[in-house]
Amino acid sequence: MKRFLKENSLGLVFGVLFLIVLVGQAFAGHANFNQEQVAEGLEPISLGRYVTSASFGTDVSENWQSEYLQFFLYIFLTVWLVQKGSPESKELDKVGRETHEEQKMGEHAQPESPRWAREPGARRLLFSNSLGLVMGAIFIGSWTAQSIAGVAAYNEQQLSKLENTVSWGRYLGEPDFWNRTLQNWQSELLAVASMVILSIYLRQRGSPESKPVGSSHETTGVEG
Repeated sequence: MKRFLKENSLGLVFGVLFLIVLVGQAFAGHANFNQEQVAEGLEPISLGRYVTSASFGTDVSENWQSEYLQFFLYIFLTVWLVQKGSPESKELDKVGRETHEEQKMGEHAQPESPRWAREPGARRLLFSNSLGLVMGAIFIGSWTAQSIAGVAAYNEQQLSKLENTVSWGRYLGEPDFWNRTLQNWQSELLAVASMVILSIYLRQRGSPESKPVGSSHETTGVEG
Protein backbone atom coordinates (compact mmCIF):
# COMPACT_ATOMS: atom_id res chain seq x y z
CA MET A 1 0.00 0.00 0.00
CA LYS A 2 2.80 2.43 0.89
CA ARG A 3 4.50 1.71 -2.42
CA PHE A 4 1.25 2.22 -4.30
CA LEU A 5 0.63 5.56 -2.57
CA LYS A 6 4.18 6.74 -3.28
CA GLU A 7 4.15 5.70 -6.93
CA ASN A 8 0.73 7.26 -7.56
CA SER A 9 0.90 10.18 -5.13
CA LEU A 10 0.69 12.96 -7.74
CA GLY A 11 -2.50 11.66 -9.34
CA LEU A 12 -4.06 10.72 -5.99
CA VAL A 13 -3.38 14.12 -4.39
CA PHE A 14 -4.79 16.03 -7.35
CA GLY A 15 -7.80 13.70 -7.42
CA VAL A 16 -8.52 14.32 -3.74
CA LEU A 17 -8.00 18.08 -4.14
CA PHE A 18 -10.40 18.04 -7.09
CA LEU A 19 -13.11 16.37 -5.01
CA ILE A 20 -12.58 18.75 -2.09
CA VAL A 21 -12.82 21.80 -4.35
CA LEU A 22 -15.84 20.41 -6.20
CA VAL A 23 -17.67 19.86 -2.90
CA GLY A 24 -16.64 23.34 -1.78
CA GLN A 25 -17.97 24.81 -5.01
CA ALA A 26 -21.26 22.99 -4.49
CA PHE A 27 -21.75 24.47 -1.00
CA ALA A 28 -20.59 27.97 -1.99
CA GLY A 29 -22.65 27.93 -5.18
CA HIS A 30 -25.71 26.69 -3.30
CA ALA A 31 -25.41 29.52 -0.74
CA ASN A 32 -24.94 32.12 -3.48
CA PHE A 33 -27.85 30.75 -5.50
CA ASN A 34 -30.18 30.90 -2.49
CA GLN A 35 -29.08 34.44 -1.69
CA GLU A 36 -30.18 35.44 -5.20
CA GLN A 37 -33.42 33.49 -4.81
CA VAL A 38 -34.29 35.32 -1.57
CA ALA A 39 -33.31 38.70 -3.07
CA GLU A 40 -35.75 38.08 -5.91
CA GLY A 41 -38.52 37.00 -3.54
CA LEU A 42 -38.27 33.30 -4.45
CA GLU A 43 -38.00 30.20 -2.27
CA PRO A 44 -34.50 28.81 -1.55
CA ILE A 45 -33.75 25.29 -2.77
CA SER A 46 -32.02 22.30 -1.17
CA LEU A 47 -28.38 21.38 -1.80
CA GLY A 48 -29.44 18.20 -3.57
CA ARG A 49 -31.65 20.09 -5.96
CA TYR A 50 -28.91 22.65 -6.60
CA VAL A 51 -26.19 20.12 -7.52
CA THR A 52 -28.56 18.56 -10.07
CA SER A 53 -29.57 21.94 -11.49
CA ALA A 54 -28.58 23.46 -14.82
CA SER A 55 -26.94 26.35 -12.95
CA PHE A 56 -24.43 24.08 -11.16
CA GLY A 57 -23.88 21.97 -14.28
CA THR A 58 -23.04 25.07 -16.30
CA ASP A 59 -20.58 26.39 -13.73
CA VAL A 60 -18.74 23.06 -13.56
CA SER A 61 -18.67 22.19 -17.25
CA GLU A 62 -17.58 25.63 -18.45
CA ASN A 63 -14.39 25.28 -16.41
CA TRP A 64 -13.75 21.72 -17.54
CA GLN A 65 -14.03 22.54 -21.23
CA SER A 66 -11.55 25.42 -20.98
CA GLU A 67 -9.02 23.20 -19.20
CA TYR A 68 -9.24 20.45 -21.80
CA LEU A 69 -9.05 23.00 -24.63
CA GLN A 70 -5.76 24.12 -23.08
CA PHE A 71 -4.42 20.56 -22.98
CA PHE A 72 -5.66 19.75 -26.49
CA LEU A 73 -4.04 22.83 -28.06
CA TYR A 74 -0.82 22.45 -26.08
CA ILE A 75 -0.38 18.79 -26.98
CA PHE A 76 -0.80 19.36 -30.72
CA LEU A 77 0.90 22.77 -31.05
CA THR A 78 4.04 21.62 -29.22
CA VAL A 79 4.58 19.05 -31.96
CA TRP A 80 5.42 21.86 -34.38
CA LEU A 81 6.08 24.97 -32.28
CA VAL A 82 9.04 25.59 -29.96
CA GLN A 83 10.10 28.22 -27.43
CA LYS A 84 13.82 28.81 -27.02
CA GLY A 85 14.91 28.40 -23.41
CA SER A 86 11.70 26.80 -22.12
CA PRO A 87 11.54 23.31 -20.55
CA GLU A 88 7.93 23.23 -21.78
CA SER A 89 9.23 23.12 -25.37
CA LYS A 90 10.93 20.40 -27.36
CA GLU A 91 14.53 20.90 -28.35
CA LEU A 92 14.77 23.36 -31.24
CA ASP A 93 16.01 20.77 -33.76
CA LYS A 94 13.20 18.29 -33.04
CA VAL A 95 10.29 20.17 -34.58
CA GLY A 96 7.69 17.85 -36.09
CA ARG A 97 6.51 14.31 -35.49
CA GLU A 98 10.06 12.86 -35.23
CA THR A 99 11.27 9.59 -36.71
CA HIS A 100 10.08 6.09 -35.81
CA GLU A 101 13.45 5.49 -34.16
CA GLU A 102 13.17 8.60 -31.96
CA GLN A 103 9.60 7.66 -31.03
CA LYS A 104 10.44 3.96 -30.48
CA MET A 105 7.74 2.84 -32.92
CA GLY A 106 7.39 -0.07 -35.31
CA GLU A 107 10.66 -1.93 -35.83
CA HIS A 108 12.31 0.41 -33.28
CA ALA A 109 9.90 -0.54 -30.46
CA GLN A 110 11.50 -1.86 -27.30
CA PRO A 111 10.46 -4.93 -25.28
CA GLU A 112 8.60 -2.75 -22.75
CA SER A 113 6.91 -0.62 -25.44
CA PRO A 114 3.08 -0.73 -25.58
CA ARG A 115 1.85 -3.39 -28.02
CA TRP A 116 0.13 -0.90 -30.32
CA ALA A 117 3.42 1.00 -30.75
CA ARG A 118 4.62 -2.07 -32.69
CA GLU A 119 1.43 -2.61 -34.68
CA PRO A 120 1.31 -1.33 -38.26
CA GLY A 121 -1.47 0.70 -39.84
CA ALA A 122 -4.48 2.26 -38.16
CA ARG A 123 -3.82 0.96 -34.64
CA ARG A 124 -0.38 2.53 -34.46
CA LEU A 125 -1.67 5.74 -36.03
CA LEU A 126 -4.49 5.90 -33.48
CA PHE A 127 -2.24 5.12 -30.52
CA SER A 128 0.39 7.64 -31.62
CA ASN A 129 -2.25 10.40 -31.53
CA SER A 130 -4.40 9.03 -28.71
CA LEU A 131 -3.52 11.59 -26.02
CA GLY A 132 -4.45 14.61 -28.11
CA LEU A 133 -7.56 12.92 -29.52
CA VAL A 134 -8.90 11.99 -26.08
CA MET A 135 -8.23 15.49 -24.75
CA GLY A 136 -10.03 16.93 -27.77
CA ALA A 137 -12.97 14.55 -27.29
CA ILE A 138 -13.28 15.51 -23.60
CA PHE A 139 -13.17 19.19 -24.59
CA ILE A 140 -15.95 18.74 -27.15
CA GLY A 141 -18.01 16.69 -24.70
CA SER A 142 -17.68 19.20 -21.86
CA TRP A 143 -18.30 22.12 -24.25
CA THR A 144 -21.49 20.41 -25.41
CA ALA A 145 -22.52 19.72 -21.80
CA GLN A 146 -21.89 23.37 -20.96
CA SER A 147 -24.05 24.55 -23.84
CA ILE A 148 -26.92 22.20 -22.93
CA ALA A 149 -26.83 23.08 -19.23
CA GLY A 150 -26.31 26.71 -20.15
CA VAL A 151 -29.42 26.97 -22.31
CA ALA A 152 -31.47 25.32 -19.56
CA ALA A 153 -30.17 27.79 -16.96
CA TYR A 154 -30.66 30.69 -19.35
CA ASN A 155 -34.25 29.67 -20.07
CA GLU A 156 -34.97 29.36 -16.34
CA GLN A 157 -33.92 32.98 -15.97
CA GLN A 158 -36.01 33.97 -18.99
CA LEU A 159 -39.10 32.31 -17.51
CA SER A 160 -38.55 33.96 -14.12
CA LYS A 161 -38.59 37.30 -15.97
CA LEU A 162 -41.68 36.25 -17.97
CA GLU A 163 -39.64 36.47 -21.17
CA ASN A 164 -39.40 34.10 -24.13
CA THR A 165 -37.12 31.06 -24.00
CA VAL A 166 -34.59 30.24 -26.72
CA SER A 167 -33.59 27.06 -28.54
CA TRP A 168 -30.20 25.39 -28.07
CA GLY A 169 -29.08 26.56 -31.51
CA ARG A 170 -30.08 30.14 -30.82
CA TYR A 171 -28.41 30.06 -27.40
CA LEU A 172 -25.07 29.29 -29.09
CA GLY A 173 -25.26 32.77 -30.58
CA GLU A 174 -26.22 34.49 -27.33
CA PRO A 175 -23.72 36.82 -25.58
CA ASP A 176 -24.37 34.92 -22.32
CA PHE A 177 -22.89 31.73 -23.78
CA TRP A 178 -19.84 33.33 -25.35
CA ASN A 179 -19.16 35.52 -22.33
CA ARG A 180 -19.01 32.38 -20.16
CA THR A 181 -16.90 30.54 -22.73
CA LEU A 182 -14.37 33.19 -23.71
CA GLN A 183 -13.63 34.38 -20.17
CA ASN A 184 -12.47 30.85 -19.38
CA TRP A 185 -10.52 30.37 -22.61
CA GLN A 186 -8.52 33.57 -22.22
CA SER A 187 -7.47 32.71 -18.66
CA GLU A 188 -6.24 29.24 -19.68
CA LEU A 189 -4.31 30.54 -22.69
CA LEU A 190 -2.70 33.25 -20.56
CA ALA A 191 -1.68 30.64 -17.96
CA VAL A 192 -0.01 28.46 -20.62
CA ALA A 193 1.84 31.40 -22.18
CA SER A 194 3.00 32.51 -18.71
CA MET A 195 4.31 29.03 -17.87
CA VAL A 196 6.17 28.71 -21.19
CA ILE A 197 7.85 32.13 -20.91
CA LEU A 198 8.49 32.37 -17.16
CA SER A 199 10.10 28.92 -17.08
CA ILE A 200 12.83 30.31 -19.36
CA TYR A 201 14.13 32.62 -16.64
CA LEU A 202 12.78 31.22 -13.35
CA ARG A 203 13.50 27.89 -11.61
CA GLN A 204 11.90 25.51 -9.13
CA ARG A 205 14.43 23.08 -7.74
CA GLY A 206 13.41 19.45 -8.15
CA SER A 207 10.36 20.09 -10.35
CA PRO A 208 10.10 18.44 -13.78
CA GLU A 209 8.28 21.59 -14.91
CA SER A 210 11.51 23.58 -14.39
CA LYS A 211 14.99 23.39 -15.80
CA PRO A 212 17.80 22.48 -13.41
CA VAL A 213 18.67 25.52 -11.30
CA GLY A 214 22.07 25.97 -12.94
CA SER A 215 20.92 25.59 -16.55
CA SER A 216 21.43 28.46 -18.97
CA HIS A 217 18.40 30.58 -19.83
CA GLU A 218 18.88 29.43 -23.43
CA THR A 219 18.76 25.71 -22.61
CA THR A 220 15.64 24.30 -24.29
CA GLY A 221 13.66 21.13 -23.67
CA VAL A 222 15.58 20.11 -20.54
CA GLU A 223 13.66 19.33 -17.35
CA GLY A 224 14.97 19.26 -13.77
